[in-house]
Amino acid sequence: MSRYAGVGAALAVLVTALATALAVLTVTPQASAAALTEVTGFGNNPGNLRMYLYVPDRLAARPGVLVAMHGCNGWAPGFHQGTEFASLADRYGFIVIYPQANKSANGMSNCFDVWSAEALRHGGGSDPVSIVSMTNYVLQRYGGDPQRVFATGFSSGAMETLNLLATYPDVFQAGAPFAGVPYGCLGPAGCGDKSPQQWGDLARNAYPGYTGARPRVMAWHGTADNVLPYTMLQEEVDQWTNVHGLSQTPSATDSPQSGWTRRVFGSGQVESYTINGAGHNLPHAGMAAYAIRFFGLDSGSSTTTPTQTPSDGAPVRGVASGRCVDVPNAATADGTAVQLWDCNGRTNQQWAATSTGELRVYGNKCLDAGGAGNGAVIQIYACHGGANQQWRLNADGTITGVQSGLCLDAVGQGTANGTRLQLYTCHSGANQRWTRT
Repeated sequence: MSRYAGVGAALAVLVTALATALAVLTVTPQASAAALTEVTGFGNNPGNLRMYLYVPDRLAARPGVLVAMHGCNGWAPGFHQGTEFASLADRYGFIVIYPQANKSANGMSNCFDVWSAEALRHGGGSDPVSIVSMTNYVLQRYGGDPQRVFATGFSSGAMETLNLLATYPDVFQAGAPFAGVPYGCLGPAGCGDKSPQQWGDLARNAYPGYTGARPRVMAWHGTADNVLPYTMLQEEVDQWTNVHGLSQTPSATDSPQSGWTRRVFGSGQVESYTINGAGHNLPHAGMAAYAIRFFGLDSGSSTTTPTQTPSDGAPVRGVASGRCVDVPNAATADGTAVQLWDCNGRTNQQWAATSTGELRVYGNKCLDAGGAGNGAVIQIYACHGGANQQWRLNADGTITGVQSGLCLDAVGQGTANGTRLQLYTCHSGANQRWTRT
């Protein structure tokens, strides 16, 4: 790994990527009247980046926002044309920002800054601040959902994806880097092999004092990548499992498609995809859809109605308390905080699991996380398809939020009637385990 320790060396190996990177530009997005447009005057722009924006014809009510970034020697319009993110935006009603990079080094052009002191820290300046300005512009201009902001990219864009997750965990909820390297790899610390703790410390130190939820990561890499070694995938896994306080041993391994190996860590906070035989030319056709599903952007569409197919309602009973998740006084108002209460079989304790990961009560209200960090209140709210209303019912009895990766938790390990629920770091305690009977 030491040959990647310097910025110049790391960027130099990307020169050979141009021909293979162009191979990614082969998928024609779905036809639409919507068009890619350039936006100027979007706000603070210390990186002097250009902003291209794709807004589908029909938006979700509170659209999610995806930042999609090209590789070195690439162009934002080309990444728009050559990937499937725009066609998926047409289908699901989210907005895509395509930043245009302009940095050069060692013969490479149009690279995103992931090496300067300014780029490597929260609020430091350079490209990350410019991209956050673009994101804030879209959220304000289009009424976007600040709880559904995500990043993805290829090569240099993958590096910037992880850079944004480290420097702005308060803005980005998750990221999907395709053929990248860990955060800080091109900085002074270099890309040499490090322990998970060392990698994790780098990412944590990007925003000193930050104590909120950390973004989830879905990392992709080909085994035949001759530009950025396949071993970088494990370094990314080491970094982000450590950031989330997870074991580096996967909790599950499977093969979603032939030649793909997916490893899941924790309850889904980190996923890695090994693509057998693939070079430096990701994402291939079909991969973007997996990223969009990981983000939770494949629900809440204004153009298609997600299949609900709810199961019959059933109580959600705490293992520690034996009491049920209950809407106090059978209230129906948005923002009503749920609690533990003696199980009574009434409608305010009947939770229907849908195929999109919701837990519905009364048929039209969803179990909703009022934030993404430890202590976030659990409440009911009108169902809108957001990731903060999607839950994973895990085999060990825990229920984890798709947006946060945190567990449904009885506050203070309480068991009494009236105990409120919250999001909290998963620890497998009995107050975080539930049954549906």
